[in-house]
This record gives sequence, C-alpha cells and structure tokens, in this order.
Amino acid sequence: MTSVRRIGVLTGGGDAPGLNAVIRAIVRACKVEHGVSVMGISDGFIGLVEMKARELGLADVSGLLVRGGTILGTSNRGNPFRYAYRRPDGAEELVDASATAKKNFDKLGLDCLIVIGGDGSLSIAERFWREFGIPVVGVPKTIDNDLSATEYTFGFATALEVATSALDRLHTTAESHHRVMLLEVMGRDSGWIALHAGLAGGGDVVLIPEIPFKFEALLAKFRARERRGRPFSLVVVAEGAAPVGGAQVFAGEDAVTGWKRLGGISYQIAREIETMGGYEVRATVLGHIQRGGIPVPTDRILATRCGVEATRLAVTGHFGNMVALRSDEIVSVPLAEAIGHLKRVDPDCQLVRAARSIGVVFGDEEPGAVDRSEG
Repeated sequence: MTSVRRIGVLTGGGDAPGLNAVIRAIVRACKVEHGVSVMGISDGFIGLVEMKARELGLADVSGLLVRGGTILGTSNRGNPFRYAYRRPDGAEELVDASATAKKNFDKLGLDCLIVIGGDGSLSIAERFWREFGIPVVGVPKTIDNDLSATEYTFGFATALEVATSALDRLHTTAESHHRVMLLEVMGRDSGWIALHAGLAGGGDVVLIPEIPFKFEALLAKFRARERRGRPFSLVVVAEGAAPVGGAQVFAGEDAVTGWKRLGGISYQIAREIETMGGYEVRATVLGHIQRGGIPVPTDRILATRCGVEATRLAVTGHFGNMVALRSDEIVSVPLAEAIGHLKRVDPDCQLVRAARSIGVVFGDEEPGAVDRSEG
C-alpha cells in the first residue's frame, strides 16, 4: 500500500454513456474501501491548466449510475501540450501549458490522477507520466470500441442499442415507401458500431472505413432485392466510410487545433444512388444521439468495474497503467502499450464473414456476384 491520500479524476475527449458510473465507482471505492479523498477536475485537462477542481463526496455521486454525460464536463480541445490559449485580442493560439498543469497538480495535493478517456486523452496521460512523473491511471472510454488493449469499452453497448433501435424504426418506413434508407453512425476509423448495428438491425448493406466500397455493388444489391419482391433496402454507414478511390467526408475543422470533424458521407452516398440508380433515398445521421441518454445495464456494470479497479491501481501505486477488459476480467496494461494502436475491423474477421454469409453487402463485392445472389 502506498501513501496515496488524494486522487484526482477527469474525463477527456467526447462524452460516452457510463462516464458518470465510472466517477461514481471511483468516489465510492475511495470513500467506502480505501479512505481516500477525491478531487474532480472540470472539463478534462482544461481544468488542470486553469485550476478548476472540487472535492467529491458520496452525496455528489448519488444517483449517477443512470445519468448520461459527465458531471465533471469534458473537452477534446484541452491538450496541455497544445493548449488553445486565448490572447487579450480574442484570437487563439496553441501554446505548451503542460508545466502549468503539473504545477496545479502539485498545488491540489494530488497523489494520482485517474484519466477517463479515449486514445487521445490516454496519450496525454501517458506523456505526463513519462515526461513529468505524474502518477496516472487510465480508464478507456470510447463508444467506437476501437481501443486495442481492451475487448470492449463502456459506451459502446449503449451506442449500439441506439443505432439498432433507429434501424428498426427506419425499416418500417423504408418498407412502406419502397425507399433506400441510409443510417449514418459514428465510427471515424473503425466500423464496429455500423457492423454490429447492421447485424442486429437487419441491414442489407454495411459500409465501414476498413472496406472501401463501390456504388455498383450497392446498386446490384438493391436490384437483387427488387427481384425478390423487396423494393426497399437498409444501409448502415460509418461516418468514416469512403468509396474506392474516394476520401472521407468532413463536416468542419477546428481553426486552431486543425481537428477535422467527420459527418455527411451518407448524404453524398444518397445523391449518388439517386443519380445512378433512380432510387428514392433518405439519409438519417444519428450524430450525438448515440452519445446521450441513459446507459444500458451492460455499460453501467462495465463502467463500475473499471472505476473500482482503477481506484485499486491508484491506491496501490500501480501507476502508468490502464484498466482493460480481457476474458471477462478487468486487468491492467501499461499505458504505453495501450495507446496509438486502434482496434479496427478485420475485413476477414468472423463477424464480417458471418454477415456476408447471410447476404449483407459491404460494397467491395463484384456487382455481377451480388446481382446473381438472392439479395
């Protein structure tokens, strides 16, 4: 047992269902089992740079298990090593505020910092551990489920539930109007949400970043379904998907950090399908609906387990590590090994093969092969 007496906790990057459940688990484990105090850092690493923090007690986390979002606030613009500083004239510029963050960590009297975030936030945490010696413990968070060191991340199950429910609803209106319905879901570099939702919701076409698609293969699928008396189709599109020889579609770019925000590929696909095939097409972009709302029980349980184990690592001095789910056990892995390696869909994995076996098209098929199928 170390002399850890005060732990800081922050949530960084995009929000995800289950963040509050992790915060609740950390505070309760600290108070109930370890007798350790907890400081909540506001708005991700911004709070560490701007000294925005408050003590968290049992009353502060009461009722958090079912609440979406994060009571601490979060940000994907708060990298202390490339901090967006606003000058007196109102303009922003990137500065290195990491030394300020370290100074405030010491001022707050913290013995460890638990960082709940995705690959970006955990990379920042690892750099603080490596360059400044700040004791850190990571908790993986992403609805995209694309962190390679863990089998699943909390938030994914809820996002999948939302996407599948949306697909179920689109199915009835697609069938009624004989339309091609596109559902765009999140998935910047990996198509896990699209793949799972497509299987769970009966998607006819699934388009993911890992498999560039051809419009001719999509049209062949739609024609095959028409021949079977099914003049409608459901297409699930990951926001990071792109056609063969094409590029991802971006909705905007941060003028200071240069971060590009994906979105809108489904509208581009809809226009092409209408032009090339003459189909009536509608596109729905779920966007941040996938992040919000009440987390499903699976995410609440996983988030709680992660919070409890992260607290144990912190109070026992196992710094520089991240908790991870492996073989239904929460284990620890070095942060340095966990970051920078996204878990992407293998085009030949069992899940993709299963989808192909039941007729799901990924857009890389030869149009003739799709046309000859039963659709």
